[in-house]
This record gives sequence, structure tokens and C-alpha cells, in this order.
Amino acid sequence: MTSPLELQDLAVEIATEAGELARRRRTEGVAIAASKSTLADIVTEADREVEALIRSRLAVARPDDGFLGEESGDAEGTSGITWVVDPIDGTVNYAFGMPSYAVSIAAVTGSRNPGEWRALAGAVRAPSFGETFRAATGEGAWLDDRRLSVTTDAPAGALIGTGLGYDPRTHAGDLETLSRVMPLARDIRRIGAASLDLAFVAAGRLDAYFERGLQPWDIAAGRLLVDEAGGRSGWFEPDEFGRSMAIVAGPELYERLRERILG
Repeated sequence: MTSPLELQDLAVEIATEAGELARRRRTEGVAIAASKSTLADIVTEADREVEALIRSRLAVARPDDGFLGEESGDAEGTSGITWVVDPIDGTVNYAFGMPSYAVSIAAVTGSRNPGEWRALAGAVRAPSFGETFRAATGEGAWLDDRRLSVTTDAPAGALIGTGLGYDPRTHAGDLETLSRVMPLARDIRRIGAASLDLAFVAAGRLDAYFERGLQPWDIAAGRLLVDEAGGRSGWFEPDEFGRSMAIVAGPELYERLRERILG
């Protein structure tokens, strides 16, 4: 049976290659291929090309595994392992030339629901920063040779990441949630790429992160990073717009944040 570390190494290898392709296409110029949930929620030609590369590499290396990708849909496998892939997380940042985007690849087993699956391994590659965050279950979370750990206290208040959805109907509710969180916060960061927010919590660059409306591929690798870095993560029931809530933080702050957000 393949070990989580072997799956992690494969995720790192493919994410690194995919990240280089994304970076190269960014320097050549970005073509917008379509919009997704709203006109503001875009997909570029590079998203599709990068996902095709990842999918083809996985098909050769792990032909019996399943696949769940943002751009090309899903495919059932026979091994019990599914690869959950966001080829370019932070597409709007990417299209506008901002460096905060990443390739996210994770191997999970069980359900395809983030609240029910068991993550085995994952990698988040940030090409513009030259950084690869990686984790395997039971083996910790790492950035290069440095083992990652979430923050354990925030005496000046927590530095908290979040995001707003593209649907204008949801903005009032999201801002009201943010107002309830603010008493815990030193400041708020809106990075625009959930996989990086999660990786930054694992690395102690953020104390916490929450957002409604994320998709499985947004959090698959990053959530494992947080868990393996000693943090806590939760995926909660959807709201009236069908948007689940994700919350990650160090253990003590997690409980306080969850209470503020969900009551």
C-alpha cells in the first residue's frame, strides 16, 4: 500500500511542475476563458491547461485513483484514493498580475465531502514566492526543511484571514459575520487564495482564517497543513445560499472564533 509520504512526494513533484507552467503562462499574458458563478468569478485558459497537466501526470502515476478538479470535473477510481485539485487557486489575483496564487493538490480517502473525507497528503505550491508547503497525515506540515506550527496565542489580537464571495447577495451577511469577529482581531487580511490562507495559518503567518463558500478543492491540501501543524479545522453546514463555512486556527482561538461565527 502506498504511504502518505509517497503520496505527498508525488503531490509536491506535480504541483511544482504545474506551478512553473502557471508562472510561465502568466508572463506570456493571460486570456480569460469564461466566468464561473458570476461575471466576477473567472477562469483563465491557464487554469484549464494547468489542470490538464496535473490530471495527465496523475493518470500515469496513479491510474486507479479518482480525480476531483475545479475545471475538468471528477472521475471515480478503484483504489479508494481521490486527488482533489485546484490548478490555480486565486485566479482573479493571477489574472490581474498579483502574486498571491497557488497550485493545490491533495490525496483524500472516503467521502468527497470535506466534512467527511480523510486527507492523506497534500501540497500547496506558490510559484511567485518559490514556496511549497507540504503535509502527510501523521508526519507534520513542512515548508522546505522547516516544520510548521500554528500560533498558540495572540496577545495583541489575532491576525485573521477571510474572504468575500462573488455573489453580491451574500455580502451583507459576510460583513455582519466579520463585525462579530472583529473583537478578536488585531487586523484582517484578504489574500484572495484560500489555499495560501490555510498554508499561512499552518506557518504561523496568520492566526486564523474563515470563509463561507469555499469548494472542496480550495481547502483539501491547506486544511491538512493546518491539522498537521497542530491547529484545528472545521467544515460546517451551508447557509441559505448553499455556502459551507470553513474555520481554521490554533486550538484555543478556534473555539472562540467558532463561537463568534456560528454562535
